This record gives sequence, structure tokens and C-alpha cells, in this order.
Amino acid sequence: MRRKSVCVVGLGYIGLPTSALLAASGFDVMGVDLNAQTVDTINQGRVHIVEPDLDAYVRSAVSVGKLKAFTTPQKADIYMICVPTPFHEGEGIPTPNIDYVLAATRSVAPLLESGNLLILESTSPVGTTAQMGEVIKASGIDISGISIAYCPERVLPGKIMKELVENDRVVGGLTPASGEAVGAFYRSFVRGEVLITDAATAEMCKLAENSFRDVNIAFANELSLICAKSGIDVWRLIGLANRHPRVNIMQPGAGVGGHCIAVDPWFIVASDPVNARLIKTAREVNDYKTDWVIEKICSAAATVAIPEARPVRIACLGLAFKPDIDDLRESPALHVATALKLKGFDVVAVEPNIETHPLFELWTLGNALASADIVAVLVKHKEFISAVGVDALLGKVVVDFCGLNP
Repeated sequence: MRRKSVCVVGLGYIGLPTSALLAASGFDVMGVDLNAQTVDTINQGRVHIVEPDLDAYVRSAVSVGKLKAFTTPQKADIYMICVPTPFHEGEGIPTPNIDYVLAATRSVAPLLESGNLLILESTSPVGTTAQMGEVIKASGIDISGISIAYCPERVLPGKIMKELVENDRVVGGLTPASGEAVGAFYRSFVRGEVLITDAATAEMCKLAENSFRDVNIAFANELSLICAKSGIDVWRLIGLANRHPRVNIMQPGAGVGGHCIAVDPWFIVASDPVNARLIKTAREVNDYKTDWVIEKICSAAATVAIPEARPVRIACLGLAFKPDIDDLRESPALHVATALKLKGFDVVAVEPNIETHPLFELWTLGNALASADIVAVLVKHKEFISAVGVDALLGKVVVDFCGLNP
């Protein structure tokens, strides 16, 4: 029997790994991205993002012709939408922006026919999958024969290729039949359990998962503020508290970043601000933690005596939103470094997971430590854990926001 073809719209941190995995599973995959450079890179068998094992998957899939990239959607049996879902910022509560999802839906609409699957993987507010169905109907297409469903990714950067296969998946269909049809597709390459529900429940499930994590991180971050005021080592405290059999406090940091945890809770808050009080407060705590970090570094800089007529040099260790990845989306560390630069400090950025950055010249860790007046530890990259010892920091003012050497 012919192996079905899949058109994946969006070749970012989820779309490209999903495309490569599907190709390795025997599907004929056509990836779509508006960025021509991204398309060219993939068609050369290379990757534009850092993720363990992804480069090998892409290289293999392209070499045997199972994965090809395009700038426009291609006709297929299955369509997957993996595009960004940011939020609109302004006065008041941030509101979800699903423009990219609806634009992607319109782009594949002329290609749809009875028997096709249309799947949304992008994290989205409740009701987005139903809106996709309305967009398809507005294009004059009968959706009765098209299985439309929502199936959010649940992967951890750094382990994506493994977790795409092993993690359980939640599939929410616009109709029960759609859910079952899309569930059968996921069962063909996912070893975890595939759970079927309705679209609205699946959409809320993804938002609830990330809001749960945000609330728990907020507790750790709030605890770090209280401990700093009392002169208590928060990492030592958490280590002791976590010896309780029913306590598992998370680790504080410079804030919360990434395209999911820093964004998704606002989708719930925007839909029901009266009842989402805890979720809203957690978001505010985690956002404030980043501002607090900036204040602490500035206070430390005020204590440094510079004999020459030059600004204080601050080595910012880490720009990514979490350890050992290259993803800078919504990164609190990047926000801190940028704010310090705007305040006139001489900011030296160290980020071993990227090669260039438009705002910062990237320094090696050794050169940064040797020349900096202040060392701000913003991300707990493995390179920092192994290299930043006591000797390297002699004579430096060190402000550690992630417990590098607790």
C-alpha cells in the first residue's frame, strides 16, 4: 500500500523535527516555510536550528528523497500546521495572535479534498481548531470529508527527536470521526499512548500543562526573592526542602522564557481574566523576576571601582531561554543582556549554542571571564558548569541567578 504524503507548514523548532521523523518513518514529506534561506538549507540536507540528532535525521531524509522543502504548500494526503502563535502586546492583558495559523490554513485550503487530514500542532487558544474549520468552509470547501483535529506537541528542547516518539499525545477532533482518523495517523509513528478527545479539551490541555509549569516556577522564583532579602541560599534551601517525600520545588532562574511557558498562560488569562487569578499572578511573578535580575546586576555594578574612564564590563553567561539549547525566543537572559547594553554597560555575551547574534559580539568564555568586571550567570549551560570554577572568578563580582555552583 502507498505510504501517505504529508505537507508540514512551518519548519521551525517543531515543524522540522516532525518532518524529519515522519520521513524516517516512511512518509513522503514536503516541508513548507516562508523563509527561502531555511528552505535552501534543508534541501541541502542541513539544519538551521540546534537540536541533538536532528541534523542526522534531516541529512538522511533529504539524501533518500523522503524530505523536500518548499516555500509554498504542496498537495498531500495529510497537512500539519506548525507555525508560531505569539500574543498581541499592549495595554492590559496580552491577547493571543493566531494570524499565522489562519494564514497557513488559507494557504492549504485550495489543496484540500475529501479523505485528507488537517492537523494543527501549534499551541493555540481554545476555539482555534474550530476557526480553522470555518476558514476552510469560507473557502467554499466541504469539510465533511476532511478530518480536522488538534494535536499539540509536548516535547522538551534538547530531547525533541526522542520525545516526539515516546511521549503520549492528545488528539482533539472537531468530530469524533476526525479524532479517530488523526489518532490513527499518530499511532503509526508514536510509541506513546494516543488519547482521543474533542478539540476544545485538547487545546485547553496544552495550555493547562504549560500554565502548571509556569505556576510552579513562579513559586521557586518568588522564593528566591524572599531568600535573597533574608540572606538565605535559595538553592541550598530547595535542596533541603525537596528531601521531603511530597515536596518537589523547581529551580529558580532569571525568569521564564521560550515560546510556550512564557506565552501560553496568557491565552487562558485572556479568555477568562476573572477566574484565572493564580495563573495571571504567576506570569507577573516570572516576568518581574527578570526585572529584578537587571536591578541586582545594576546594583552590583555600582559597587565596582573602575580606574579608567570606561563603562563597567559585564559578562552575561547565556542568552538562550534555558540550558544547552540555541532557542532565544522570549529569553529572559537575552532581555537582561539587552537591557544592560541599553543602560550603557559594556556587555560581553557568552552563548556557546549559537554562532552569531545581531546585537552582541559573542565572546569565548575564557576571554569574557578574563576581561569582565562583573560575571552574571544567567543560564546554566553545561559548558559553564564545567569551566567556571573558583579560580576563574577570583577578583570578579559574581551574580549567579541559576545556581551554577550551589
